[in-house]
Amino acid sequence: MSVPADRMTLPPVRLPSEAELARDALAAPLVGRAVRLARWAGPGTRVDAEGELVADELASAAEVLGLTGETGEDDAADAWRAALDTGLVEVARGAGPAEDEDSGDGGGGAGRVLPGEQLKAVTSGSPKDVLAYWLDLLDVALVDAAAPVLDATSAAFQEDGGFDFDALDLDPEAEAEFLDGVLGNLYQLTVRDDTATGRAAAPVPLPALAASVIVPDDMDEPTDDVLEQVSDAMVRLDDQFQVLEPVGLVAYTPVDAALMADADAPAGEQEAPLSEDDVARYGLVTLTPLGLYGLRARLMDAGMAAPRVGDLADRDARGLLDGIAGYPEWAAREETEQWLAGRGAGQAAAALLEAAHGRDAGAPLRRLNCQQALALIGPAAEPAVRGVLDDPELGGLARVWLAELGTGTPVPPPSPELVFWLTVDTIAAQLDAEGEPDELRELVEGLVGRHAGFFDEAWRVDHPATADVLEAIGRLHPDRALAKEARKAAFRSRSRGEA
Repeated sequence: MSVPADRMTLPPVRLPSEAELARDALAAPLVGRAVRLARWAGPGTRVDAEGELVADELASAAEVLGLTGETGEDDAADAWRAALDTGLVEVARGAGPAEDEDSGDGGGGAGRVLPGEQLKAVTSGSPKDVLAYWLDLLDVALVDAAAPVLDATSAAFQEDGGFDFDALDLDPEAEAEFLDGVLGNLYQLTVRDDTATGRAAAPVPLPALAASVIVPDDMDEPTDDVLEQVSDAMVRLDDQFQVLEPVGLVAYTPVDAALMADADAPAGEQEAPLSEDDVARYGLVTLTPLGLYGLRARLMDAGMAAPRVGDLADRDARGLLDGIAGYPEWAAREETEQWLAGRGAGQAAAALLEAAHGRDAGAPLRRLNCQQALALIGPAAEPAVRGVLDDPELGGLARVWLAELGTGTPVPPPSPELVFWLTVDTIAAQLDAEGEPDELRELVEGLVGRHAGFFDEAWRVDHPATADVLEAIGRLHPDRALAKEARKAAFRSRSRGEA
């Protein structure tokens, strides 16, 4: 999977256990059919030179799978091909039964069908074995999905029944990259932060997904040419998702055939807002938990950071606090809860406080995350917190935490120096965590407003982020006069550091 340079890190994903994912994999229609055919096949099963089932065997396979109708044998052929390509069955070449030239089955005796090594792994292996098999099957399915549809309606179809591949004007690598890009965007849309639950959003409309890889980010209104590209992409994706659904990657509602026939009314030209039913007619795609697992594995293989909630459970306290630095609130909380589980409260609190030390760029956010982790521990952390009241880096954090805990036990008041240091540290942490949203603007106003003559003292604060924080206040504070004071104070702070 290709890795866009500007998307090297993704939000964390919440995934079921390996056992649950393995059950989902075994329940995927294509997996179930491929396994059933692998168990059904034997040395007497006749295949052609490519390992495909001959005509009457294919009819029997469809019957075994309970597949009927116009697509029954096609679906059976897909299942057999999946079994063959993923090692559920193997064909020992030149060891087949005697060929019956009068059978009319299109040939036989091209090889002897044997159980493949993967069959045992899937039917009696561990969840990890099942998932490893499923990832192999996913690779096969993705290749199939990106391949052109070849039938009698194809421009490459020839009168003799063959195909002129040069007539397709197709770039296989470009097709695969396009599908990778679509699936990468679908992954991001699925794992993006939902502040209410941290769960995946609603199914993604196919036009929106297609547009996400075609419409440039800086284009306010798509041109007619771009809209036509989106419509063409929807047609391709409609076919591709119908290939990928049986493997368990997605749940998919296909595009309404009536819409596909009406090429004069692309989705992007609708004037009135679409109802939910109208949107569904253009196709809806949902990445399943198994799909999240599979795409995450592929993204990580491609070098992208795709964290999973629970990955940090075995790290030390510093690893936890640094690891959750870029997490949304729900994910940071769940990761911390998993880290705390199985650790003694007092020992965990002490380790977190020790890890919160530092004058590096990530230290302010580490201290903020430490404070939030201590809140999850609760009163059991109080002894460890009181032990750092005199610590120059942690004393302010400790006082804030104890005040919020509200035990009634007296807390020594902070020195003026500590108040200013904590103010700088708090703003620096929020800058690192959130950039410069409206909430940070309100924080800046509140903290600066509490201290008369704030900028006369703030530039002297011995904190590595002092100048950066003062510059940020100069950008964020709505009062122009105070913003100017902040910029002057930032200049004095930098001059002081260079002296």
